[in-house]
Amino acid sequence: MKTVIVIPARYGSSRLKGKPLREISGKPLIQWVFEGAMESKLADEVLVATDDERIKGVVEGFGGRAVLTPPDVPSGTDRVYKAIEETDFDLVINLQGDEPMVRGDLLDAIIEELRRGEKIVTCAYHPENIDEIGDSNRVKVVLDESGYALYFSRSPIPFIRSGRLRSGDFLIHGGVYGFERETLKRFVRMGEGRLEKLEGLEQLRALERGIRIKVLLSDMPLYPVDTPSDLIRVERVIGTKHEFSEGRNR
Repeated sequence: MKTVIVIPARYGSSRLKGKPLREISGKPLIQWVFEGAMESKLADEVLVATDDERIKGVVEGFGGRAVLTPPDVPSGTDRVYKAIEETDFDLVINLQGDEPMVRGDLLDAIIEELRRGEKIVTCAYHPENIDEIGDSNRVKVVLDESGYALYFSRSPIPFIRSGRLRSGDFLIHGGVYGFERETLKRFVRMGEGRLEKLEGLEQLRALERGIRIKVLLSDMPLYPVDTPSDLIRVERVIGTKHEFSEGRNR
């Protein structure tokens, strides 16, 4: 099945202006995300969907492909659909442009689930730091026994009635979605849902309309970039991984 990974990247982020072009260890954030996507063995193409000529120019400068999309779309997934609307891809992966630590094996696991017939697939991980539970930038998700999402929220879910908070009781949603093409088309044409507007979470659009979302568990935190402090943290993590890799190769 013909598969594309699309990275939506918007310059005017409300929390971190110019986020895709912010530098991490000598490369812009969007390049880290793009290079992670290129590790996929199952995707046929990787492209960036942006509303900004500056981002397009940077992507093309490091050898990537970028397409311009309208600036007034309501969500990243709507932007992804605009980028592939006139193509013939069967499966579409929306890898959000603030996820520099997503690797090819996770993307391929999502693609494999779609090939097996799932309509929407995403991922989640246990928080590294319990403080993330109270951070509204970190979206929490709760699952049913079969691994499908029951709800996503910026609030801490589940509520722990008694006892202390433990990382293992919570899941942080990762910024990557896989769609079967017709489901993506249906998703975009639905328009925003009530809960989606209240929480500011596009994935709730599907749950409100009765579309199930399969959630795969990542064994590693993904370190999304939403704030200046996130940039510092990701740079530290990347530096540590680089030092470890160099040590192994000596």
